[in-house]
Amino acid sequence: MRSDCTSTADAACVTVGSLIRNIRARLATAGIESSQQEAVWLVEFVIGLSGVAQIIERDRLLSTSEIARVQALVARRLAREPLQYILGTQEFCGMECAVTPAVLIPRPETELLVEEVIRRVSPAQEATLVDVCTGSGCIAVAVARLRPRIRVIAIDVSRAALQNARQNALRHALSDPITWLEGDMLSPLEEMKLDWCVDVIVANPPYVTEADWLDLQPEVRDFEPRQALVAGPHGTEGHERLLKDARRYLSPGGALIMEIGAGQGGAIRQILESIDGYGPVCLLRDAAGIERVVIAERREV
Repeated sequence: MRSDCTSTADAACVTVGSLIRNIRARLATAGIESSQQEAVWLVEFVIGLSGVAQIIERDRLLSTSEIARVQALVARRLAREPLQYILGTQEFCGMECAVTPAVLIPRPETELLVEEVIRRVSPAQEATLVDVCTGSGCIAVAVARLRPRIRVIAIDVSRAALQNARQNALRHALSDPITWLEGDMLSPLEEMKLDWCVDVIVANPPYVTEADWLDLQPEVRDFEPRQALVAGPHGTEGHERLLKDARRYLSPGGALIMEIGAGQGGAIRQILESIDGYGPVCLLRDAAGIERVVIAERREV
């Protein structure tokens, strides 16, 4: 370090190490729990130094431009903008997914949907899968990568979300196997002559109640797309609609696999009891022990 540097507040004297410490403290003061790791990621994104390299080069002086670019991103994070939107990516099923504010940020629990699809469909099997409310396309792309023989149809009501999803397919060289359809829930399938032909319908529909919306973390409430989160007064409106509409398309023995909100398992069971055409419901729990995925199989005729 230069001998005339007396304060890390002096832009000409900021090192990698001092900048990391400054960011970490500011994020922690703002109540961001993962402040230490996020400081590392923000600096890596701008300067290109990995976490290990940041330690090795902790005494490296930074330019005014580098400092300004990092601090601009820190300001966005302090405003509680999700880190994933700032960096533009989120890991899902071992792959990097591009994310914009037009789509929900993929969560680890949503990987359970992919795992169940992969369990049900063998690598050699030809099958048709419909991904409803595809959002970033993370489920559709992950399934297409892991099961190349599956015909994947992905649907979303948001054109901007579909653009994001297509970007992820291109990112992983999967543009050909996936058909992208714009429309509400399963309505785009009406003209495709797929009655009784779909092996799996997978969905991560909105499941937040109107009452719970205001209590969400600011990162979610203020930045993620509301229409992809809020279902209505009960939170299960989308699930009920899919359960009714999916019967037309699912082949005998085919499955509707949906993510649900915490505590919604009982309500989903009641809904299924009122709808003909399905066998016994199966509920899967996530890593926290919460019922997170519902599986409804189309009854054999």
